[in-house]
Amino acid sequence: MQLHRFNNIQEFWHCTQAYLLQHQVENNVLLSISHTLLHNPERYLGKPYLAIVQTSGEILAVAIRTPPQKLILSKAQNMDALRLIAQDLRQEQLPGNMGLAGETEIFSQTWQALTGQFYQRSVVMKIYQLTAVQRVSTARGYLRLATEGDRSLLINWLSAFLSEIDEAVSEDVEHQVDNRLKQQNTYFWVDSTPVSVASSKQLLPTIGRINLAYTPPEYRRKGYATACVAALSQKLLDLGCSHCFLIADLANPTANHIYQAIGYRPICDWHEYSFTLSQ
Repeated sequence: MQLHRFNNIQEFWHCTQAYLLQHQVENNVLLSISHTLLHNPERYLGKPYLAIVQTSGEILAVAIRTPPQKLILSKAQNMDALRLIAQDLRQEQLPGNMGLAGETEIFSQTWQALTGQFYQRSVVMKIYQLTAVQRVSTARGYLRLATEGDRSLLINWLSAFLSEIDEAVSEDVEHQVDNRLKQQNTYFWVDSTPVSVASSKQLLPTIGRINLAYTPPEYRRKGYATACVAALSQKLLDLGCSHCFLIADLANPTANHIYQAIGYRPICDWHEYSFTLSQ
């Protein structure tokens, strides 16, 4: 069993594509980041960590990190592979990891044993998959692409979204917004004024992903989020996607209800752990 780091995203993608697609639901976050590194590398400010563990040419696990973010783990064929990844990163200042429930727990336990740092499960999420949008009552309004004139609003809303999910807000927010506007992947639901927002990405011709689904508190419980995510999901299907994925925090029952009403079906749990120097 050996670990190999990659400095070239094209080489990494060529090596890992088949493995990641074998379990595309569980690995959709890694597929999304790989797609961004291939087609929009300026999205990330730091040099990415790209690694695989393999034996006899067979991949056992894949890991990606785009500093300063947490490490993201693939579905693992052998949990011992995660220990090799932890050993490879033990000198790094790693804020945490995310991935499937079993993989993240084992990695976190290994990290504590190697570094003496403590771990805490910070978020429990669910990965959802959609193949057809269900008929839902549509709120008044329409879907509109976010443009440069929306920059200030997007910065405010993205900052509020990150605060709501307990992610650190930094100067990177402006960089993220500028990148989203450049990629033309973020949409508002508009009812005389923007009332909800979501982003989409077509990872491969048949795979789409929804993220950054956010509605300010004053516009909630009016059906705007449902309308926005449903319309954007349908847009991905119309572009040729046979599957759409999204991840929802289980601590937000309203969002989980909305996604299931639209047609998203829960597939598996996705956990996030944080590492700290003290309990």
